[in-house]
Amino acid sequence: MDHGLVVESQGEVDGRKRGSWPYYLSYLYEKYRCEPVLIVITQSSATARWASQPIRLGLRGWESLTVRPLVLGPESVPVIADEREAVQDVPLAVLSAMTHGRGRNAAAILESLAAALKTIDRDSAAVFVQFVDSCLVDPQAKQMWRDLMTAMQYFWRHPLAEQVREEGREEGRVQERAEMVLRVLEWRGIAVSDPVRERVGACTDLDQLETWAQRAVHVTDAAELFVGE
Repeated sequence: MDHGLVVESQGEVDGRKRGSWPYYLSYLYEKYRCEPVLIVITQSSATARWASQPIRLGLRGWESLTVRPLVLGPESVPVIADEREAVQDVPLAVLSAMTHGRGRNAAAILESLAAALKTIDRDSAAVFVQFVDSCLVDPQAKQMWRDLMTAMQYFWRHPLAEQVREEGREEGRVQERAEMVLRVLEWRGIAVSDPVRERVGACTDLDQLETWAQRAVHVTDAAELFVGE
């Protein structure tokens, strides 16, 4: 594997990404030794302009780390609202839905893409369905997309689609549990050092995070979370 893609759906400006995006890329490189690429997809022009700004960490003029996301937004992706165009370039039609999937063109874009997905293999289609679903921020557009996909039920029953959904749920549970450990400490007025925050944030073991969450209720120092480990 030469490159690893981190695809992030971004609805609005979020200053926390200054820390999480570099972490994602560093983790991907350290674990898989592949060149990581961050792709940010948004339906907001303002968010696209914000996300396009490089993240530079270190001394001014001597940065130790620079992150430059590849941003796909309304101004950089064409609107594909015609079924024939969607069939000719299905990946581009997917990006069109992910960046323009709200407003007056949403129905035509999503219907054209749904028809185009019938013309490709099921494995690829299942992945595309999940990508689009995760990027639709407008509730009406998301429901429209799910209604269209319900009519094409094999996508939602496809093993790969279920695998993608399960992986997403697992990642969400891990992140929520890690955040809970840190919140409990902060609520109790216990200072959380950067090493503790990084260790908790890097953990992907739900059982371990649950143990730390239970300890967080009683410890008097954040470092006590790791006693005996």
